[in-house]
Amino acid sequence: MTVLSLTASGCVTVHGELAVLPSADRSEAERALKDFTDAYNAADKAYDPALDADRVTGALGAINQAGLKARSITSPNGNPQHQPLELGDAKFTIPKKAGWPRWFVADTDSNRDQDNGGAQDTRWVLVFLRNGPDQKWEVPYLTILAADAVPAFRTDGEGWGEAVEPGSKGLSVAPKDLSAEYASYLEDGEPDHFADGPHTSEWRKTRRQKERLPGLTTQYIDQAASSGDFDPLGLATEDGGALVFFATRYFERLTGAKGVKPQVNADVKALTTGEVTNTLTKEWISSQAVLVPPADAGDPKVTVAGRLQGVIAAKGS
Repeated sequence: MTVLSLTASGCVTVHGELAVLPSADRSEAERALKDFTDAYNAADKAYDPALDADRVTGALGAINQAGLKARSITSPNGNPQHQPLELGDAKFTIPKKAGWPRWFVADTDSNRDQDNGGAQDTRWVLVFLRNGPDQKWEVPYLTILAADAVPAFRTDGEGWGEAVEPGSKGLSVAPKDLSAEYASYLEDGEPDHFADGPHTSEWRKTRRQKERLPGLTTQYIDQAASSGDFDPLGLATEDGGALVFFATRYFERLTGAKGVKPQVNADVKALTTGEVTNTLTKEWISSQAVLVPPADAGDPKVTVAGRLQGVIAAKGS
């Protein structure tokens, strides 16, 4: 299991909310990042999901809150190995848009990597979302990318980013279709417009290898998760494509042969209802960050750049 004063530019109310404005100003974005980091650290130190519940939402919220809930049970005295998360060198891409929700992306350097330009040099890329002027900024998506894998975002003359519409026809796949199509691809390989890699072809291969291990059968059911704070969010990139964040939900059902009981680790056991006799069904949320090429690209396949997932519930029978 993987275990986040109103301003004129960000919160002006206009009749019909039709005015195109930056989602936040840069000082507001900086405060939102600090507020998230402070809440995340408090929750991680105490293993108390209530301490950052109002700073996470959507896919990250489901993963984060379930992980903290499990660890509050397995380690009721808190996290003995807590190391405060630090997110520095923040680069904000703030799109202009009309109405709510409003959102922006923070590309940050964490203290959890090695800043040597190698494979362990990574960036934490967070999406901040707010659904109304009276709500706090919350993080629905987090992905960790290699430092050289964060794309260059398209900006206007004032440095503001460009949001991609869910139904955009300028991309090889519309953001609103990614969740359902990725779920379909994982189950049966279609539609075949996802590039090979660790989160696509290799993950499907790993699943097939697990389907019939000695004494244990594993089945998967994949579903779209694309409403409310699970909606896809995308930023236009300089190459004409987009970086899009979206989520899926899947169920992993492990069934033991006669006399064989599926193994349950402590964190999953803390989230499990029912008694595991020969079957364990785990419910996962998976959050993806993908690079979607423009519709007229020579290679139209979508690349899954990063994935974060976690068990949010389990049931035994």
